[in-house]
Amino acid sequence: MKKLTLLSLAVSLAVTSNIALAKVSPADSAKLSKELTPVGAERGANADGSIPAWDGGIKAAPAGYTPGDHHPDPFSGDKVEYTITSANVGEYKELLTPGQVKLFETYPDTYKMNVYQTRRSASFPEHVYQASIDNAARAELVEGGNGITQAAVGVPFPIPSTGLEAIWNHILRYRGEGLTRQGGQAAPTAGGDYTYIGFDEQLMLPYNVKGAAPEKLQESNILFKFKQKVSSPARIAGTALLVHETMDQIKTPRQAWTYNTGQRRVRRAPNVAYDAPGTASDGLRTTDDFDMYNGAPDRYTWTLKGKQELLIPYNDYRLHSDSVKYDEIIQPGHINPDLVRYEKHRVWVVEANLKSDTRHTYKKRVFFIDEDSWQIAVTDIYDNRDELYRVGVAHGINYYEVPTQWSTLEVFHDIQARRYIAIGLDNEAEMYDFSATLEDKSFTPAALRREGRR
Repeated sequence: MKKLTLLSLAVSLAVTSNIALAKVSPADSAKLSKELTPVGAERGANADGSIPAWDGGIKAAPAGYTPGDHHPDPFSGDKVEYTITSANVGEYKELLTPGQVKLFETYPDTYKMNVYQTRRSASFPEHVYQASIDNAARAELVEGGNGITQAAVGVPFPIPSTGLEAIWNHILRYRGEGLTRQGGQAAPTAGGDYTYIGFDEQLMLPYNVKGAAPEKLQESNILFKFKQKVSSPARIAGTALLVHETMDQIKTPRQAWTYNTGQRRVRRAPNVAYDAPGTASDGLRTTDDFDMYNGAPDRYTWTLKGKQELLIPYNDYRLHSDSVKYDEIIQPGHINPDLVRYEKHRVWVVEANLKSDTRHTYKKRVFFIDEDSWQIAVTDIYDNRDELYRVGVAHGINYYEVPTQWSTLEVFHDIQARRYIAIGLDNEAEMYDFSATLEDKSFTPAALRREGRR
């Protein structure tokens, strides 16, 4: 791994984690109000100032914005500082993952990165920052690391000492208390032809509810509830999925149900996990690729490798804009690089290696996690021959009405098939509604049946 560094508060060696470690000391917790941000990022600039000091990120929406609009770009005046192509990629390898470099090799004539000045725009509500500080002193992993305890609302482990703690930070990063959204995905052929698969989705996040108590969350053992219905094309419209994600997956594993329009019935779906193919994904992503990584981490050994500076997609408001059509985004081989903004940020590096007594399509995964948001920005994925298989990329923006940093589009590149899937296309759809009132009764198998029949 290139130029990895560990914070002074982190362990000096990479640590694999199968055991819950102790909570951080009061002295380390105090750093979250001093040299670290409340979610554990470094407040200061990097050595040459190319990554600026943290100033709290975006604190208010741009003038003229109304919730329900696609989010206008607050940095629209920024210019491209430099462009990386296959001709000069060698000059920037220290700032790229092996998977990113492989994309230049795979598409030498068309793939490029336009790099802009770094804007540390990620931000969260003040109560989320306070909850993160509180969690640092109390949160723990359950036995084996397959769940958490004594955490609520904020980042559970803002000062991580293990890879498992870091990946749980991604899984539980703040994304509001609940939302409804429309959008979809496309898995183009090598020639660029694609069928748009539309989704209506609802996400209820009890863990993130302001004032949520760790004890109550443990009692209910629910982290979030997710419901998805296919809205197009007509041949699969109505197919639906319901997931209850648990806080302690040893106590109760993930529960999932599917509704099949042909059979007109709801079935339990224990296989909606791990490396089962994602919904209508043409085999280009696994179930646990969704949201860059989700689900039980028990099939891997997780190692916290440290931190490095990396070029990652950030503030991709142009890619998110409702003035851009899907046909402008989807191109042969990869999405339109002229719509993508890259910036230099510090990322946590976490390596997941498949345990010898388990199975998964992916033998190794390396996650590069933005320090300011705990959003996985890039993941390099290796097959059972130890060869690069897929590269996942999350294109993030700040949803400033919440506020939260989250991907607007996730792209998984299958290097070997020379194809990709783009998940979260919403340019021609209604924007997310973070103010939606969601109830438990909408996330039952009976509700799934009703949704599928509509």
